[in-house]
Amino acid sequence: MSETNPVLHSACDCATPRRGFLTGLLAAGAASVLPGCAGPNQSLTGLRNRIDTHHHMFSPAYVAELTKAKLAAPIVQKWSVAKTLDDMDKAGVATSILSATTPQVSFTDAASARRIARESNEWVAKLSKDHPGRFGSFAMIPMQDTDSALNELSYALDVLKADGIGLLTSYGDKWLGHPSFAPIMDELNRRKAVLYTHPTAANCCRNILTPQIPPTVVEFGTDTTRTIVDIVFSGTAARCPDLQFIFSHAGGTLPFLTERLVRAPIIDPKLAPRVPRGVLYELKRFYYDTAWAMHPMALASLTRLVDVNKILFGSDYPYRTGEDTIKGLIDYGFSDADLKAIGRDNAVRLLPRYAS
Repeated sequence: MSETNPVLHSACDCATPRRGFLTGLLAAGAASVLPGCAGPNQSLTGLRNRIDTHHHMFSPAYVAELTKAKLAAPIVQKWSVAKTLDDMDKAGVATSILSATTPQVSFTDAASARRIARESNEWVAKLSKDHPGRFGSFAMIPMQDTDSALNELSYALDVLKADGIGLLTSYGDKWLGHPSFAPIMDELNRRKAVLYTHPTAANCCRNILTPQIPPTVVEFGTDTTRTIVDIVFSGTAARCPDLQFIFSHAGGTLPFLTERLVRAPIIDPKLAPRVPRGVLYELKRFYYDTAWAMHPMALASLTRLVDVNKILFGSDYPYRTGEDTIKGLIDYGFSDADLKAIGRDNAVRLLPRYAS
């Protein structure tokens, strides 16, 4: 979830190799926008089977609850199934894995959270049945207490057949490596499940900048990084080798900070037992999506950290469009094979039910 921001366009030779493109961009100045790119190259205009793993939904009941709490922004109130399908069709997206963005059900009491999460998850399951093949789900669970979270996790995966669970990067001032979340992580690992994460603003860091700068601009990327660091150095990642993590927005600020993370157990040997396979091993096994990261400043760093096979197509609709994302990936200079991997193949490997 992010506020509207100018699209970061690149130099136009869509077939230019990535390294050459970046050299040209630096020479021209990162702030310049060069004319002449007409749009996707011809070999990609027919690609219609993309899978969008970062695509938001707002069930009517969920919107009503957000509205009562004065948390429903206009973009939330205006969302509709018809509009989301239209965006998908324009971008050649066959399937969107739907998820609730922040605040999910963290804004209310435990009983209400259980009810809202159940209503939302069942609504998405019905939507998937009504539109075969078009929608999947990363189910929302109430994190106010562990038993409620585990009960909804089981119901969503076993009964509703959700594709995975969607959590926020933090709850209050606890990130996902916190011991209180260990039973949830262990159960997801036991199931070899997919855990999609979406950033939020932690209690520590709300309203600390100029009032006109919302948390989406800085805090979301930072909170994603905090939860990755917490998952790795709490030992959660090593303890849960079968849990498949997806992190939004190219991992936030993580790629830039990788060297500091790698050196942390060298500087403080007490951390080493928590990362027995090494920090880089864990960072490289995670998946990262392209939402709000389909520009050279993010992609140049992310693609040095992980192979293309760990990058997933994510649009962040309705806060950005699928076409925005495609244009950014093409302009970056990915090969057609890489674009196909990001657009579909990597998601199919993670979610094999969509292979057909």
